[in-house]
Amino acid sequence: MTSILKSLKLLCDPTRLRIMLLVDQEALSVLELQEILGMGQSRISTQLSHLKTAGLVTDERSGKNNMYSCCASPDLLEVTRLAAGEVPEVEADMASLRHLLRKRKDTARAYFDELAGRFGKDYVPGRSWKALAEALIKVLNYKIVADLGAGEGTLAQLLAQRAEQVIAVDLSPKMVEFGQKLALQNGLTNLEYRLGDIENPPIADQSLDLAVLSQALHHAEHPQRAIDAAFRILKPGGRLIVMDLVQHQFEEARNLYADRWLGFSESAMAAMLERAGFREIETVVADREASSPNFQTLLGIGTRG
Repeated sequence: MTSILKSLKLLCDPTRLRIMLLVDQEALSVLELQEILGMGQSRISTQLSHLKTAGLVTDERSGKNNMYSCCASPDLLEVTRLAAGEVPEVEADMASLRHLLRKRKDTARAYFDELAGRFGKDYVPGRSWKALAEALIKVLNYKIVADLGAGEGTLAQLLAQRAEQVIAVDLSPKMVEFGQKLALQNGLTNLEYRLGDIENPPIADQSLDLAVLSQALHHAEHPQRAIDAAFRILKPGGRLIVMDLVQHQFEEARNLYADRWLGFSESAMAAMLERAGFREIETVVADREASSPNFQTLLGIGTRG
């Protein structure tokens, strides 16, 4: 059990307190903490080591970086937040954190704005017709469907041929404009584009029969929040289909494709679906690409009870 007295002694140091408050809000790397705090790597790493030894933070590997999160008890966090009022730098830290998170999101948005209108001509990892076909088998009889993180809407347009109504949600204004124009050109009056984030899609609660996240989850800042949101907007008995990359080590994907996460393992995908409240969960590696870097496509399915 973590010692409360030792924890309080550790948090008397303003730097450690600031770090604790930041990683309680968001999982952050040492590099990101450097940017926010304006301190050297060695100093931050030392303080993180103290906090980790005391059981107040935990870390998880994400590509080349360790992402640090707070795991302190709620009572200790309450005291930490009260003490924050005596540390004048905390307010600026939180503003810097918000700026950093906006930069994370803007990186993905800029990539998709640039790509608008070129989908289908450029290679996108994990987007295989085999994987799409396996998913489409599941959607033949659904009335109201959402394609979350739809891009230009290749999948949404396929769904619109069978569904009564399809809502395509994307973060990029240019992608939404392009997709809506394309839908009208093809006479798909039942396909509506909406500008929004997959972590908080502009769709009413319990209104969908099916939600699809096709190669979108690894771009989310918080994949769990995206899956939680999908659960929220599905009707009881509605289903979520997730197509994404199996966890890989191709670091270049972060720059080439604006990927936030390097895929997910089957167990991680199943755990996220379960935490959101889904039942009848299935996961399968639906496709393996023959050419390097040999991306694999993960298919996850869950039903809202």
